[in-house]
Amino acid sequence: MKIYAAFLFQIMIWSFFTLAEWLSQRDPFIFKMAMFIVFFYLAFLLAKHLIKSVRITLLVTVMSLAAHGLLQLLLGGIF
Repeated sequence: MKIYAAFLFQIMIWSFFTLAEWLSQRDPFIFKMAMFIVFFYLAFLLAKHLIKSVRITLLVTVMSLAAHGLLQLLLGGIF
């Protein structure tokens, strides 16, 4: 149950990242990369606090990022 909760919280964090990226459309690429690193670290820390295992935390973080990216690709193709 903790893994599922961490996954859902991370999906929310990635959604906030997408919103922040949309709001900063004119920013240079380096700032977007810095913002991605900050959001990745925030998602990792939140999951680490819930799960307490570094390996599983990293796996959940990568899976949530992949799920969010896949959802963005699917919805981007539809709309």
